[in-house]
Amino acid sequence: MVSLIPSHDLGLVNLRRRGRVGLGMAALAAVLAAALLCSLGIGAVGLEPGTILSILLAPLGIDLPWSFAPRDEAVLYAIRMPRTLLGLLVGAGLALAGAALQGLFRNPLADPALIGVSSGAAMAAVAVIVAGAPLMSLFGAGMASSVLPMAAFLGGLAATVIVYGVASRNGETDVPTMLLAGVAINAIAGAAIGMLIFLSDDQQLRDLSFWLLGSLGGVTWAKLLPAVPLLVLGLVTLPLFACHLNAFLLGESDAFHLGFNVERSKRTIVALAALLVGAGVALTGIIGFVGLVVPHVVRLLLGPDHRALLPASALLGGGLMLLADLAARTLVLPAELPIGALTSCIGGPFFLAMLLCRRGQGGLRC
Repeated sequence: MVSLIPSHDLGLVNLRRRGRVGLGMAALAAVLAAALLCSLGIGAVGLEPGTILSILLAPLGIDLPWSFAPRDEAVLYAIRMPRTLLGLLVGAGLALAGAALQGLFRNPLADPALIGVSSGAAMAAVAVIVAGAPLMSLFGAGMASSVLPMAAFLGGLAATVIVYGVASRNGETDVPTMLLAGVAINAIAGAAIGMLIFLSDDQQLRDLSFWLLGSLGGVTWAKLLPAVPLLVLGLVTLPLFACHLNAFLLGESDAFHLGFNVERSKRTIVALAALLVGAGVALTGIIGFVGLVVPHVVRLLLGPDHRALLPASALLGGGLMLLADLAARTLVLPAELPIGALTSCIGGPFFLAMLLCRRGQGGLRC
């Protein structure tokens, strides 16, 4: 088909689109940088930006005019930095996984929890908490702190394998069946979690509420470092499938005729999304709606091209998670709000607005 738009006009349109995307990415990067500084500096012990730079550059022999006390250095390295890094990686991972799954399912209302990863991870974590000391005694002292996140990750992985087994037939994966299988896994996991909560004691109930509502608190370098390679692998690899996801927007048949291996691409995208969500839930518990809200906002700002949508979602997801965690740990000092409750307070009304938008009610426009 011959385009009726002159070539110079097409070039101008493409130039404007690239300029808008570049400006949007720069703005999101600035928001993320500001969120990083706020996350590192604001808390019960305040740290000025200059003090943070002085602490970070001191091991390199660079002396800046801002002085700091040993307490400031301990707070930054032992408490703030692992928590900030965790929030950055998990927020970026959840948002990136959500954007990829929405493109794969061709549905802006899709969420990583739909395929059962979060529920499977939470069920395994709850089982470990309720089992308590007898299970922990099977492992050495050095392994005990890793049992819970490892169980959560394996639970999420098992849920993904089951969903794919149900949805795959003759080497092909049916996306609607996979979504329905995810709903079934969520129902089964929810029932199992309810039974385990019924069997738990008071201390276990407190631990379960921390896990089921989500939190970045209590993270240490020992807990964080084993999950960092998994999260980084997903964050680096998933954007490489941007062109595949752009082709999927046209339909799987058209993607196949464009030369993409549809089944292998679907399996890889879902596996990477499960890796990001499972590794994140293993460390923070269930944090909802980040994978739903962030990609939709970025899509409204920058358009549906996954070459920009995926990295932009990761930037905004990381910044949003850091800001939500900052609010969670400063609004009710010295207590701490569950971050999952805060994200749900934002995501719930946003989700309802999206539903009304899709139905054309209330004068809303998409």
